[in-house]
Amino acid sequence: MKKINPFLLLFSFFFLTLSLLPAYAQSARTSFANEGVSVERLARYDAFLKQEIKEGRIAGALTLVSRNGKIVHNTALGYGSLSEKKAMQKDGIFHLMSMTKPIVTAAFMMLYEEGYFFLTDPVSKYLPQFKDLKVTKDANAGKDGPTEPLNKEITIAHLLSHTAGFSHGLGGTELDNDIAKALYFEPQEDIESRVNTLASLPLIGHPGEQWYYSASPDVLALLIEKFSGKTVAEFLQERIFDPLEMSDTGYNISKKNQKRWVPVHNLNKEGELINSEQQLPVEGNKVFGGTHGLFSTADDYIKFCTMMLNKGSYKGKLLLSPKTIDLMTMNQTGDLNHAPGQGFGFGFGVTVNLADAKTLGSVGQYYWSGAYCTYFFIDPKEKLISILMTQLQPYSDYYNQKMRQFVYQALVD
Repeated sequence: MKKINPFLLLFSFFFLTLSLLPAYAQSARTSFANEGVSVERLARYDAFLKQEIKEGRIAGALTLVSRNGKIVHNTALGYGSLSEKKAMQKDGIFHLMSMTKPIVTAAFMMLYEEGYFFLTDPVSKYLPQFKDLKVTKDANAGKDGPTEPLNKEITIAHLLSHTAGFSHGLGGTELDNDIAKALYFEPQEDIESRVNTLASLPLIGHPGEQWYYSASPDVLALLIEKFSGKTVAEFLQERIFDPLEMSDTGYNISKKNQKRWVPVHNLNKEGELINSEQQLPVEGNKVFGGTHGLFSTADDYIKFCTMMLNKGSYKGKLLLSPKTIDLMTMNQTGDLNHAPGQGFGFGFGVTVNLADAKTLGSVGQYYWSGAYCTYFFIDPKEKLISILMTQLQPYSDYYNQKMRQFVYQALVD
């Protein structure tokens, strides 16, 4: 038997160990930082949400974070339906509420690219009922209070940037309350019926003089139907949902998928979290709005966000021009900011000054949220997307700020 040289054996072991060190080090780095996002630091995000669930402030939450086009964090925590003790699932279907607005805006801008209108066109050019609108002189006097004529025509750019002077019914004045009741609590046959109701009510202010969160995207939805000859539901399906493979997004949930629906929750009079007694219908919806109405999953919504981050491109398909994306995601409202350090583009809030915003992030980050506490942001500088889905009312920006705080503190390069 040939004798083995012990020095050769020792050298071989030493060489093998050295050769494995780079791979081990890379593995260690990967476990710590996936695409420059710290796994340990993101655990703080999960821990926070778990504590919120434990203390009965939210039923459950679904998080989704991607960087450089790769999913780096995806968790489903707590319950989707508290009354049924049904665990939150990653394929849960949520009410998007106002996260409908960015999708409808993107669809509308496709028609801009096809030459149907100019952004400076008066809306009355296409919808004559917008010609002689009135502006309230006293919002606290309600819909029957004193009014005056518009001092200028509303343009399409005003609609896109929430500077037309319309309201969403959320401002707390008597006129806001009247608008909310007329638009959302009285029966509407279709989107044209809702927009005609909006046009019959006084505006909060004159066009271009204020940023006021509004029902303007419903007007965009009606214009989509006028220009395309299709319902908004058909247009979105053909031009956005099919190309982006968003198979679980629409204005209604199919029978087979209703078991995946995540109902909304609220606190009762005793301060206990419960399934809300009144839930919006998940089928039979016929008002295909621009303000709200879509259902979706986090997996579907991140596809839309990815298209936006990729300057209109998704898997080799160009849905919008990069120049159009740039226009949509730059501040269009000057100093008419809706919050410190924040401006507004076309369909998205835009961060313009971090010092004023007093938050982590990047200048140029764009975002929005939904009334049932769903949130997202897109950061082109960091190639970062974050989505947080809950179903809680009333709306609070608290979880939006916490999402930003925990996601940005986890970036390590």
